[in-house]
Amino acid sequence: MTGALAILGPGTLGLSAAQWAAECGLEVRLLGRDLGHARRGLQGVERRWDSALRKGAMTPVDRDRALGLLQARAFTPESLAGVSCFLEALPESLDQKVPALASAAAWGEEGLLLLSGTSALPIAEVAQGSGTRGRLLGFHLFVPVPRMALVELAVPEGTPEPLVARARALGAALRKRVVAVQDQPGFAAARMALAQGLEAMRLLEAGVASPEDLDALMTLGYGHPVGPLELSDRVGLDLRLRIAEGLSLATGDPRFEPPRLLREKVARGETGRKSGRGFFRWDGQGRRL
Repeated sequence: MTGALAILGPGTLGLSAAQWAAECGLEVRLLGRDLGHARRGLQGVERRWDSALRKGAMTPVDRDRALGLLQARAFTPESLAGVSCFLEALPESLDQKVPALASAAAWGEEGLLLLSGTSALPIAEVAQGSGTRGRLLGFHLFVPVPRMALVELAVPEGTPEPLVARARALGAALRKRVVAVQDQPGFAAARMALAQGLEAMRLLEAGVASPEDLDALMTLGYGHPVGPLELSDRVGLDLRLRIAEGLSLATGDPRFEPPRLLREKVARGETGRKSGRGFFRWDGQGRRL
């Protein structure tokens, strides 16, 4: 990969992706709404590297090398100079993604590869709103990015093959297996995980079993690394609700109709790990209690 990778959005996904990309030897620019926003995100990555250093999971040489590859910048036209790939890692909202991608397309150099980190919004819809049809692909990285071995590449119909090849090359540079899927409302991975999570919520709502036991059926019975209710807490119940509502509206499929229990929890502010309470309780470090 030639040129830098710019990642817009110093949130959970953006920080995890920026951290791993720098560890893989890529030049990375972490972009925020202003320089202070980006620098606070960079400090979060630095804390992760310091922790890895203390635990012996990273050498001082590797830390310094990665740190030298990662810069914090405000999202401006100047921040995209010398950038060959732009990854939008903003919340699942067209109101945020569309103008950001439109700006990147206008500010970036010719041939800039545009990627959206969405896992649910149709890329064709995002591209139409941002004026990036034929230039935009979905690049769904799983969090935490350093530990997950996959990237889901959503390819809208009619996307030029050279762009797909470049996105695949980025996935390889990030040491990920690239799985290409057809663009649709809700990528394949998100639809499968969401359907399972919503069904677990319905079973809980019906009193079939406790949250712990429902999750145990999948972790101990089927070998899943985490149960559907804990995964929902980790993703964020508010995000799960927005995605379910969007898929239900787009597809008319009753599998994606949000359960009453999910709506009630979100209304009470019980959004999962980030709020300290969802289907389980969480401490301030994001550990399940």
